[in-house]
Amino acid sequence: MNWTARWALGAAVFSCPAFLALAVLAVYGGVGAQAALVAAVCVYLGVLLLSRPLAVGMAQLRDAIEALAADEKSRPEVETTSPSVRELWLAIGRWVRASRQKASERETEIDTAQLVLALLPDPLLLLDERRRIVRANEAAGALLGPRLVDRDLAGLLRHPTLLAAADAVLRGEGSRVVDVDLATTVELNFSARIVPIVPRTAEGTAAVLILHDLTALKRSERLRADFVANASHELRTPLASLIGFIETLRGPARDDRDAHERFLAIMAEQSSRMARLVEDLLSLSKIEMNEHRTPIDRIEVAPVLELVADALGQRASARGMRIRLDFSDPPAWVVGDSDELAQVFQNLIDNAIKYARDGTIIEVTVAPSARQLPGARVGEKSAAWAIAIRDRGEGVPREHLARLTERFYRVDAARSRELGGTGLGLAIVKHIVNHHRGILDIESEIGVGSIFTVHLPVAAAAPSEPPLGTGPLADRT
Repeated sequence: MNWTARWALGAAVFSCPAFLALAVLAVYGGVGAQAALVAAVCVYLGVLLLSRPLAVGMAQLRDAIEALAADEKSRPEVETTSPSVRELWLAIGRWVRASRQKASERETEIDTAQLVLALLPDPLLLLDERRRIVRANEAAGALLGPRLVDRDLAGLLRHPTLLAAADAVLRGEGSRVVDVDLATTVELNFSARIVPIVPRTAEGTAAVLILHDLTALKRSERLRADFVANASHELRTPLASLIGFIETLRGPARDDRDAHERFLAIMAEQSSRMARLVEDLLSLSKIEMNEHRTPIDRIEVAPVLELVADALGQRASARGMRIRLDFSDPPAWVVGDSDELAQVFQNLIDNAIKYARDGTIIEVTVAPSARQLPGARVGEKSAAWAIAIRDRGEGVPREHLARLTERFYRVDAARSRELGGTGLGLAIVKHIVNHHRGILDIESEIGVGSIFTVHLPVAAAAPSEPPLGTGPLADRT
């Protein structure tokens, strides 16, 4: 029914009392029937004329309200000569402005809350009453993977204690705090706090789960204990030697100049060994402390290897050796930390110089790798570069290969100490490679030599670079 029909019907309704009065007068002879009919028509036309501004104004008011409902940013106007409609429209306008202001404030609050939620460094999950994830922040996505919403918590964190605590909170038993250990490429330690939300939100959130990272703290505690134990064990022998020589020089050999020279040389060697040991222990502790934080820089491998080869070239030449670099084309870019990668290559090339035969070549090659790196899904091809350091030495017996990266493990302890080794070089290499989410492979054959291969994840290519694995290998000597 359009507004004109409503206007006509409304005028008829408003005229009904006058129609009734005229009908009574006509029945009882107070007015003639014809006069009563003319009067009724005149009354209806008068009411129709007087109610037109109201009818037109109400039609405009309806259209304006529909426009507001369709688009909250619209600014419709109602032009009417009806004072009642005008006052009503002004009141509606004040209500709309107040509502829009409150809605804007709510939107700002929601945007701020979502921004804070996204920027929280701790993983955060909102759970419904069925333990399904309603919302997750960016930190949770980085830890647990993408597309978390609508997934059951048990499908992401298979931790019985955590799931039991979540169920207890959702049953209304109050907040819970539990320790959670996650086994990824490195062990991660969290304190999980689960808090109920009462009443539940409109989207169904019944509890919030926050994972606070304790990995660095617990790793620090373990490293402190390991450092004290390892340092006390490894430093005991050189310290005992130094104390013995000092006592000898202060006693029986006080005036023996030849003994002074001989003993001071040994003391200097033992002191240097202790300094190297402490430096390696501190380096290993620092690496282990940050092992759970994946590097994000984009590093080209070739310049790092060239820098290390230049630094060790003189030592190799002293034994008649040569370091040969064989790089890939296109250049190999990896995700990593340049200082840590330089330490890896320096330790491996230095080991090759120590244990290879005089006059041999140490080969360093860079090529695409077919290894499946940690973190890749089953059946998913993970792009990687393989950096291999090959020496021509006596080789390592197969039974020792699996333990070479253990701290202070030596195949020949006497020879290792004679060459200045601390027993920590390969342990440092292993932890740096783990830090980069890579793999260290060790191959060795008695009488032939050893190959240490580091597999590192490929960094995203720049627009100007060709794809991985294209182009010939370039031999650089």
